[in-house]
Amino acid sequence: MAARATLHCLTGCAIGEILGMVIGTALGWGNMATMVLAIVLAFFFGYSLTLRSILKAGVDFRTALRVAFAADTLSIAVMELIDNGVIALWPGAMDATLADTLFWGALAISLAVAFVVTTPVNKWMIGRGKGHAVVHQYHH
Repeated sequence: MAARATLHCLTGCAIGEILGMVIGTALGWGNMATMVLAIVLAFFFGYSLTLRSILKAGVDFRTALRVAFAADTLSIAVMELIDNGVIALWPGAMDATLADTLFWGALAISLAVAFVVTTPVNKWMIGRGKGHAVVHQYHH
């Protein structure tokens, strides 16, 4: 269950992260502005995917939003910290362009590392009835 929850989180984060990095890099923004955009979009898409599934279960918007925030905030935050930390520390990754293999390779590896680190966080939260354990209450 923790791996599935992390994969769900990774999907939203990856959409936002990749979109933010591509937009910022394509527009020639600085590293900080690009990273901030990527993080904001990662949270947006991460929450959106959870929100969508909870709303499909017939839950009202306000409750679904609270559940999404409670379920995903720590997971997305850890994922973004690790993902962006890897990219920031990888020599040359922040200065790579969209045409560089380094850009795409560092991004892919950073997301993979974030998945590995975030899975135990989700396992811990699920074990305490938090995180995606809360979301699963609305799927039954």
